[in-house]
Amino acid sequence: MNDWMPIAKEYDPLKAGSIDGTDEDPHDRAVWRAMLARYTPNKGVTGDPLLTLFVARLNLQTKEEKLKEVFSRYGDIRRLRLVRDLVTGFSKGYAFIEYKDERSLLKAYRDADGLVIDQHEIFVDYELERTLKGWIPRRLGGGLGGKKESGQLRFGGRDRPFRKPINLPVVKNDQFREGKRERRERSRSRERHWDSRMRDHHDRGREKRWQEREAARAWPEASRLFLPLILPKPKGKCKSAGIPHCLCTESKSSG
Repeated sequence: MNDWMPIAKEYDPLKAGSIDGTDEDPHDRAVWRAMLARYTPNKGVTGDPLLTLFVARLNLQTKEEKLKEVFSRYGDIRRLRLVRDLVTGFSKGYAFIEYKDERSLLKAYRDADGLVIDQHEIFVDYELERTLKGWIPRRLGGGLGGKKESGQLRFGGRDRPFRKPINLPVVKNDQFREGKRERRERSRSRERHWDSRMRDHHDRGREKRWQEREAARAWPEASRLFLPLILPKPKGKCKSAGIPHCLCTESKSSG
């Protein structure tokens, strides 16, 4: 386990199905299917895979012109391909963008992830089909990321990196620099922790004030209950008000 890294260097369906990359048995049928799959990258895809970005979670109405307008801010684009359905021609919600130089690629990878385009927060990663050894796509039970609702999460990628197993030292990976999404998630985690502490402090203060208020409210009731035990026994009644002499403000001669 000394070679553990948060980002997978080689795709292993069994490890991808584990939150920390340590599973020894597959936990769902899709992992089994990915382990038995034999996938060959599409040879018809052109371009340099080391200069290509994968852009996902796009609005189905987003066009090539909009993507080119946004991603050209980071550098010169050599090729842009919005993947469409072969039958309907509709967008499938993801695209591949090839840059002319590595500097533009790294800048877009770091800054474009998490951008909102046409009311959709996009996801940006390197192309993995031709660069990650052993890659198995989602349709065959592989892939990376995924939605929690589907129950088939895959770990080891930028969207869902491996979590550090217990008793492992912290590994700093400078190759995968922190982008906007990672900084935002870390900030949200700190905010949730602080809000939780503030709520606990507020709840304790409110409970203390409630106990003091209840004690103050109970004191008059106790005073009325024990008043006959405290006061002296009356010797008679006041003629004017019919109350004990010890409580009457009139003189004793009037009794």
